[in-house]
Amino acid sequence: MKFILVIIYLILTLSGLFFIKKGGNPGKLKLQKKEMSFSINLISAIGLLSYLCSFLLFTKIVVMFDLSYIMPIVTGIVQVMTLIIANVFFKESISKKGIIGASLVILGIIIMNFKF
Repeated sequence: MKFILVIIYLILTLSGLFFIKKGGNPGKLKLQKKEMSFSINLISAIGLLSYLCSFLLFTKIVVMFDLSYIMPIVTGIVQVMTLIIANVFFKESISKKGIIGASLVILGIIIMNFKF
């Protein structure tokens, strides 16, 4: 069950980043006299909601796992998957240094989980 929550967290985080980028609207906050308003387009709102849900889920995950174990793993996976999503969906280029860095992150995750 713990690992299913981690997978859901990863999906929510990555979909949140995807939709925020796709929506292209970080939101507009207006303060006028005694009123405050916030506007955002629907796609960005979906991303914001996904990202908020991922944060709330992460607070539960942090309690369930050793922080020194789970944080590097989920952060590494999010970083590598974000690089892939940016390239596939947004046609952002990946440099050789980016590929080397992502490879080192993956290698680090494998080493962390390898039983010697």
